[in-house]
Amino acid sequence: MAKIAVVIPKYGLIGGAEQFVAELTEKLAVKTGHDFLVCANRWQTLSSAVIFHKIPIFSFPKFLTTPSFAYFTRHYLATDVYDLIHTHDRIFSADIFTLHGIPHRYWVRNVRQKKMSLYDITTAWMEKKMVLDGGCRKFIAVSELTKGIFLDEYPAVQEKVSVIHPGVNLSDYTISDREAVRVKIREAYGIGPNEPLLAFASMNFEIKGLDFIINALGKLKSRKYSFRLLVAGKGNTSKYTRLAQQAGVAENIIFTGKLDKRDLIRHYLASDMYIMLSAFDTFGMVVLEAMAAGLPVIISSNVGAKDLVRENENGFVIADTSNTEIIADKIERLLDKNTHRRMSRAASATASQNTWDHVVEKYVQIYREVLQNKQKN
Repeated sequence: MAKIAVVIPKYGLIGGAEQFVAELTEKLAVKTGHDFLVCANRWQTLSSAVIFHKIPIFSFPKFLTTPSFAYFTRHYLATDVYDLIHTHDRIFSADIFTLHGIPHRYWVRNVRQKKMSLYDITTAWMEKKMVLDGGCRKFIAVSELTKGIFLDEYPAVQEKVSVIHPGVNLSDYTISDREAVRVKIREAYGIGPNEPLLAFASMNFEIKGLDFIINALGKLKSRKYSFRLLVAGKGNTSKYTRLAQQAGVAENIIFTGKLDKRDLIRHYLASDMYIMLSAFDTFGMVVLEAMAAGLPVIISSNVGAKDLVRENENGFVIADTSNTEIIADKIERLLDKNTHRRMSRAASATASQNTWDHVVEKYVQIYREVLQNKQKN
């Protein structure tokens, strides 16, 4: 039995990486029987499969956030011997580093398009030290998109990088009264039983391309189609309400506010397709979750989950999100009942091939290889 340390600032809280780590770690603990310790600053306990240790963070001044977490993590881990250290954040050293994001310098300059602040400089320094001097034996990217950008920044570690996508729990979507759930959700919002319903979920409307979606729906409405859009999550609703009014689709859009996981799944089950046109997303777990609910997806080429999208089979990938005519065309394709039925089945099949059980098996193999190599050395 091995002693495994898992490192992440926030565990099991709202956020793709936080939920990813919780799902993976809990299942790995049960599957392997190893002792798992999670080093985190904040966490939400999901089971008794793992134990936790609180790592302090200096949040002020802000530039100390990343290095302080790394410093206190190193200090704590030095008090015992761990067979394997698996980090999901930038620390001084680890055996495995799962890449939920892209190199910080690239993120700031190319995605945010900002100048590097002191916080950014410190974080990028911490990351570089981790990658080049941290002794990592394996880097796991969540998508080919993430891997490509990471290797552009750090080509020296190419032989150590693999891709393992996040997974989904199909049991969350196996609801015996699915049709009743669909009817109930639709009735709650005044949506007709056969009215086409698009789903969108995000905690950042702007970066997920809600403006492009609204403008595309304006084009679709001009073609005399009926539809509704459910916008779940947190964002500047007044801004997008004004944009919807300008596009002539204000009455077609419903802002649900923030939903917990159970309610979000129920909203997926009430919907017909999922759309997200992100400026950038290392993976986008909501895409796979929507597929598990049988929803064909429309995403941008900047979403890492495009690895799972087969064009015109289980969804569509949009290269130019400013081309609202093309987006409207793809939505229109999915309004055809026969096309939708075929692509819905394919989306469900894709989800069934990407469950957390599949993900855990891949990580078990990585753990086994790393542990064996460490014993040899």
